[in-house]
Amino acid sequence: MWLGPEEVLVANALWVTERANPFFVLQRRRGHGKGGGLTGLLVGTLDVVLDSSARVAPYRILHQTQDSQVYWTVACGSSRKEITKHWEWLENNLLQTLSIFDNEEDITTFVKGKIHGIIAEENKNVQPQGDEDPGKFKEAELKMRRQFGMPEGEKLVNYYSCSYWKGRVPRQGWLYLTVNHLCFYSFLLGKEVSLVVQWVDVTRLEKNATLLFPESIRVDTRDQELFFSMFLNIGETFKLMEQLANLAVRQLLDSEGFLEEKAPPRPPPRPHRNISALKRDLDARAKNECYCATFRLPRDERLDGHTSCTLWTPFNKLHIPGQMFISSNYICFASKEEDACHLIIPLREVTIVEKADCSSVLPSPLSISTKSKMTFLFANLKDREFLVERISDFLQKMPSKPSGGSQAERKASVVDAAPEPSPAPQELSEQPARPTSPLGGLPGGRAQEAPTASQGLLRLFQRNTPVEDLGAKGAKEKMKEESWNIHFFEFGRGMCMYRTARTRELVLKGIPESLRGELWLLFSGAWNEMVTHPGYYAELVEKSMGKYSLATEEIERDLHRSMPEHPAFQNELGIAALRRVLTAYAFRNPTIGYCQAMNIVTSVLLLYGSEEEAFWLLVALCERMLPDYYNTRVVGALVDQGIFEELTRDFLPQLSKKMQDLGVISSISLSWFLTLFLSVMPFESAVVIVDCFFYEGIKVILQVALAILDANVEQLLGCGDEGEAMTVLGRYLDNVVNKQSVSPPIPHLHALLTSGDDPPEEVDIFDLLKVSYEKFSSLRAEDIEQMRFKQRLKVIQSLEDTAKRSVVRAIPGDIGFSIEELEDLYMVFKAKHLASQYWGSSRPAAVRRDPSLPYLEQYRIDAHQFRELFASLTPWACGTHTPVLAGRMFRLLDENKDSLINFKEFVTGMSGMYHGDLTEKLKVLYKLHLPPALSPEEAESALEAAHYFTEDSSSEEVLQQEEREEAGNDIQDKRREEKGTSPPDYRHYLRMWAKEKEVQKETIKDLPKMNQEQFIELCKTLYNMFSEDPMEQDLYHAIATVASLLLRIGEVGKRFSAWPGRKSRDSAPDEDEPPAPDPPQDPAWELQPPAAGDPQAKAGGDTHPGKTPQESQVVGEGGGGEGRGSPSQPLSDDETKDDLSTSSYSVVSTGSLQCEDLADDTVLVGGEARSPVATTHGGGAVDTDWCISFEQILASILTESVLVNFFEKRVDIGLKIKDHRKVERQFSTSSDHEQSVVLG
Repeated sequence: MWLGPEEVLVANALWVTERANPFFVLQRRRGHGKGGGLTGLLVGTLDVVLDSSARVAPYRILHQTQDSQVYWTVACGSSRKEITKHWEWLENNLLQTLSIFDNEEDITTFVKGKIHGIIAEENKNVQPQGDEDPGKFKEAELKMRRQFGMPEGEKLVNYYSCSYWKGRVPRQGWLYLTVNHLCFYSFLLGKEVSLVVQWVDVTRLEKNATLLFPESIRVDTRDQELFFSMFLNIGETFKLMEQLANLAVRQLLDSEGFLEEKAPPRPPPRPHRNISALKRDLDARAKNECYCATFRLPRDERLDGHTSCTLWTPFNKLHIPGQMFISSNYICFASKEEDACHLIIPLREVTIVEKADCSSVLPSPLSISTKSKMTFLFANLKDREFLVERISDFLQKMPSKPSGGSQAERKASVVDAAPEPSPAPQELSEQPARPTSPLGGLPGGRAQEAPTASQGLLRLFQRNTPVEDLGAKGAKEKMKEESWNIHFFEFGRGMCMYRTARTRELVLKGIPESLRGELWLLFSGAWNEMVTHPGYYAELVEKSMGKYSLATEEIERDLHRSMPEHPAFQNELGIAALRRVLTAYAFRNPTIGYCQAMNIVTSVLLLYGSEEEAFWLLVALCERMLPDYYNTRVVGALVDQGIFEELTRDFLPQLSKKMQDLGVISSISLSWFLTLFLSVMPFESAVVIVDCFFYEGIKVILQVALAILDANVEQLLGCGDEGEAMTVLGRYLDNVVNKQSVSPPIPHLHALLTSGDDPPEEVDIFDLLKVSYEKFSSLRAEDIEQMRFKQRLKVIQSLEDTAKRSVVRAIPGDIGFSIEELEDLYMVFKAKHLASQYWGSSRPAAVRRDPSLPYLEQYRIDAHQFRELFASLTPWACGTHTPVLAGRMFRLLDENKDSLINFKEFVTGMSGMYHGDLTEKLKVLYKLHLPPALSPEEAESALEAAHYFTEDSSSEEVLQQEEREEAGNDIQDKRREEKGTSPPDYRHYLRMWAKEKEVQKETIKDLPKMNQEQFIELCKTLYNMFSEDPMEQDLYHAIATVASLLLRIGEVGKRFSAWPGRKSRDSAPDEDEPPAPDPPQDPAWELQPPAAGDPQAKAGGDTHPGKTPQESQVVGEGGGGEGRGSPSQPLSDDETKDDLSTSSYSVVSTGSLQCEDLADDTVLVGGEARSPVATTHGGGAVDTDWCISFEQILASILTESVLVNFFEKRVDIGLKIKDHRKVERQFSTSSDHEQSVVLG
């Protein structure tokens, strides 16, 4: 490529001059290409270690003048071809012009100006990159593509200098992190190391420090462990590797979500130098995810920026240092001390933003006022003017009409339906009258006007006992309410509340029942989504009513299993509300749909909030707080189960080994985590844990689980099996009580476990929470996210291995491949599917993989991908004819005609070529030259193809009609036989059913006959197949002999078609058929082995007629039968040449045969007279009466031992798979030829 001219003082150091003229010098880097000796090894090593640009560009062109010692680089090239192109341009366009100049300075000025002009012309369509200097990074990306054979679509994210430990020896080199691969290259004193690892194959990624590997990064795949160390900034490198591996794993988990997230957040307005746009995007994505998780904001919120500042907190009269975050809809603040203060200000609540007066005490203050009469004072802002401008821009974009901002509107968010008798009519009457809701329609013909729950079901179904009459419990509840009211007065109420350590203390003491729904909405962030999407829930319910799916069926099945012991779910009001919420969510998020345990959680949410509130709480749970918990494979719960096992090892090492031996962790954690303890603990106790969960997140669930194990260590250590351990834990959980609850106790079904012995002592839930915080509060949200990433790699790769085993087990045993070969083929097949997602293919192939599908259908490939796999794995390589054969194989395998094939179909096709005897292999090859494998485009013409297919289908219809008639007669006969017999013989029907279910083994007699054109295609394929075989000439002679024999057999068979009935049936369509338009060329084909010295014929298996008299003579002897009933006679050379236009066999157009390697002038030579039923095309004809059966082809091939040996030859598919993987990754080597790029 052309380079901006730069000075070079020492032109010949480490370079060799190859060409020169008075103004330019072309040089090659020492050590590049063959040879080079010790100097070359040293130069190569220096280039890698020091990241010299010469590794990318081993050639360069320098500008020089005769009297000057200074050289200027003007171009570089990665190959001789590229640099030669630049050199020739300079010679042709500049040399004459430069010779006119007298002054050398003018020459140099002119050359520099010309080169800058060329570069400007090339870059005029490229968008400017701000302050970024793309030169260095672009150079590294070019090096990566060339070194590892990556396509243009593979983008480099960043690259780092490091050492790779091969054994105990560190190899210094460069680590390239691309979107889909981790690559490493090192060249030290002639020793080359090249590694390529796909991120989707990484099973473990961790940063560790050992004596052997000081501060290293470990990368594990299924078959290797890699260690990298000596990074300049190991933290940044590891963080980026985590992000890339996480993106790849997300792709395996949920490709639809992955594609939606592919568009990253907007990068910061001022990029750093030498950092790729992708790196900035990933950093922006990581910050954005952290921001949304910290403040529980909707997932589509985009962080615009953040700055350090102080916040004035009126409750303790302090300026608290921290960070202010601004996004499109929120202003948030987080103190440096974790629990000091958190603040969320929705911009929809903001009324005034003003710059206050600066002072030495309060520099750069900013005041923000809200609708709820609260004012927040920020100070010490570095760039206050810009900040106010950004906030103003976002405020202008806010919708002008406020959408329900104040907390007082909470109870009016969902409308009521027509009133219906309920256990608490006085509670319903307190609500303002509202119009009838459209939410009443229920599936399955249920009551169409079921009332909508407009408030928490607990209020409707609890006993109407005033709090004052509950004694000590009532007083405690009253104190809690009063404490929260004081907190609201001091810290604010609603979304803009100051959240401090005091807030956490109150949550741990228990949220009063009257405030539980409101605070759940605030702490979970569900309130934000609800007020910004007014009417969304009602619209969803209306749309989802009457829609049936697997999810709605499962919901109906589980409705009456959701807290059946609670009175709220013992009547239609509660059941209908639960049905609507679950169905609406399944309709909103079909990826999750419905998962068991969602019904239990949702029923509790409905007790404390209206339907709409419960719906948005469920959205917050499933999509943000418990990510991936409720998908088809409960991945999120399995990930947190892995974290729980890891924490058990850290905190309870004496118990960890025992629990693993018993297998208890996997049994308990899913039920504990998926239902937030609601299914295993008394309701009034579990709901206190849910309070803490909405405030603290998953950390609380893990802490409580550890505390439960800790409380039962001694008993668990004494358990002999899993059942005993489960009983110990079950009995303990049944006796966790909430002595402060004012609700009437609800019988807990799980308590049935407690039988026989005396129950254990009661444990107060608040004591359990206190212990969990005292012993295990060292858990931090950041640490949990880090552990989640590590466990997600393990879990998803484990699920992928399970899927692989399931798919391999689904392959029939007679397929011929071993388990290991099938697994290798599966990995290759899966990699090909994923490659279509990597590089943005627009083809329809499973661009979206649906993990809810059966394992066999999750990965599918299209025809283009199949052609690539077929070319590298097939034992029947046919040169340039291979793609044609691959297309036919794909059509043969694609039975449902959806243009995609799954792994089972793929393996079936491969097995047909690799396994079985000669007959089975020939049967596959035979089918590849019959419809549907042989497409209409590959026939002589569209009209002729249509004629053949019509004839075939009509005969099929006749056969089907005959079969139906016979079946009808059989049934009538059976009825006559069975009439009067009692009881009926059901065994007969069972036998018939079993016979239908049996896979009908196809016999060679079931194969349809092949017409002449299809036979020609088969012969073409065989010629191409033999072109690179060591026994090439013997095979050509054998197939010529066989083909000639078969042509004569087909001609003999024609004579039997002269019967009157057959003739009238067969010839009628041909007489009416209009002749096809003349083809532009009149090529033909000759069945003759090519001469040994003809390379063109060798490659394609074709010959040219009339080259030598001998060629025509051989064909004349092989192809007799000039006309119907005429004897077979050998033809002379002249007769052959004269009678080409009247051949009774075939003159086939090259275009219709879809085969590039057939010459335009080859011909299949036959007899003199044209068959009466031949279809005319230009200068030749295809004999429609001619046909051959599979048995005849098989019998003919058996006469030639060389052909038998060819098809019975064993080919190791394992070697093919290894070669395929090498081609896919194509490590580049130093070469004077341009490196070809292999897509893959």
